[in-house]
Amino acid sequence: MDVEDFWRFLERSGEETTGPQSRAAWLEYRLSRIAVDHIVDFQIHLDTVRGPIDTFDMWGAANQVMDGLCSGDGFWYFQAWLIGQGQRWWQHAARAPDNLVDVPAVLALAGRRPQEWANTEWPSWEELASVAPAAYDRVTGEEEGMDEALSARGHRLPFDTVLAGRPWNSDSLAEVECRLPRLSRLFPRHQYLEP
Repeated sequence: MDVEDFWRFLERSGEETTGPQSRAAWLEYRLSRIAVDHIVDFQIHLDTVRGPIDTFDMWGAANQVMDGLCSGDGFWYFQAWLIGQGQRWWQHAARAPDNLVDVPAVLALAGRRPQEWANTEWPSWEELASVAPAAYDRVTGEEEGMDEALSARGHRLPFDTVLAGRPWNSDSLAEVECRLPRLSRLFPRHQYLEP
C-alpha cells in the first residue's frame, strides 16, 4: 500500500460512513480484507503523516479551536481527526496551522462553544490509532502483533517523537493573536487567557 492508497482508504471511509466510530469500523473491516503487509503499511503511513502536524504551532492551533481544552492526549486525537479530513485539508493545515480556519469541519464549529458541539463534531478521532492494529490482530490472530511487525520493519513508533518547532504559550492572548491571527478571530477564547 502506497501513501495514495492510504489516503484513498481514509477518504473513502468518510464517503461511506459518518462519525468517527463508524469510520473506524469501516476502515478496520476493509483493512482486514487485504494483505497483512498492507495493514502494516497503513499504520506506517498514518504515523508518518502525523509528523508534519506534530508541532507546537499545531498544538496551539488545536488549543485555540478547542477553547483551551486541548491536552496532550487531546492533541494526539486532534491530529488523527485532521488526517481524517483528507489529504487536501491535512496538507493545507500542515503548511500553516492558522489555515485550519479554511477546513470545512473547523468552520462548522465556529461561533459555538465546545460544550455546544455534538460528540461527532469534536475535532478528535481517538479510534483511528487502533484501526490497523485491530485489523492486524483479526487477520493474524496475534494479539498486539502490530508492534512486532512495525519493529521488524524498523518503524519508530510516533509516541517516541518530540514536537517540532519552538515551544510557546498558547494561553497567552498576545502570542495567540501573533501566531494565529485568523484562528484567534474565528475562535475567540472563552477560557482565561494571560494578557
